[in-house]
Formats: sequence, structure tokens, C-alpha cells
Amino acid sequence: MAFRIMLDANILLDFTLKRERGSVARQLIEWAVKGRVQAFITPSILQLTGYWLTAAYGAENAKELLLAILSDIQVIDIGHEIVVNALHSKMTNMEDALSYYTALHHKLDYFITRNRGLYEAAISVLPVCTPEEFLKYNV
Repeated sequence: MAFRIMLDANILLDFTLKRERGSVARQLIEWAVKGRVQAFITPSILQLTGYWLTAAYGAENAKELLLAILSDIQVIDIGHEIVVNALHSKMTNMEDALSYYTALHHKLDYFITRNRGLYEAAISVLPVCTPEEFLKYNV
């Protein structure tokens, strides 16, 4: 059974903007394409990624990139209850809190991010790890 993972916006941006760590992000995306993992994002992650892609590549290219991503990565809902739980959490970054609690609600296996601050506020039910850590321990 494939792990169900939440990808933070920076993972998608590393991949699409060809940042320094883009090759690691590309490997995660390839695992999603091959069905080795089921990857998920929230609407806010999509919106944030779309904003930066539009700034970098223009609206039409951004839409094409997002549509390509969405052929292998699912967008999952953030409901009212999730938002309230996220706002009551100890997480100070609202986007991270919303994404993390959405992943928790949908019973995902891992939250993949580069944000080290999220580690301290995470709970054991939903581990937080970097793309490198996830790939290293799940080869």
C-alpha cells in the first residue's frame, strides 16, 4: 500500500521553479506519478503555488503547470472543523497549521515540508519530515 503524503507548498515550488532542491522534490513527484505514494495538497497550497508560478511564468503557463501537477496530486478539502482545530493549535504559521490539520483529518501518513518549525508542534500520529528524510527512510 502506498503512503499517503501531504506536500507543502515549498515542495511544489522547489519542483516547478527548479530551485536548488528541485531534484529531491522531483523524485517525490515521480513517486506520485508511479503510484509509489499518494500525494495530496490543500486549496491554500494550490493557491500559494499558483501565485508564485504566475509571477515566474505568466498565468497561462502557471495554469498548465498546475493542471499537470493535479493529474497526479489530489486536492483535499479543508472544512470548518479543520480550520477551527488548526486555529486552536500551537502552530504559529497559519498556512502550515491549516495544511497539517487537513492532513491529520484525512488520516495521511506523512507531512512533507522544509519548515523545521512545524516539527515542534506536530503530534506523533502525523509525522513531519523533509523530502530527503522521507525518501531516505522509505526507499
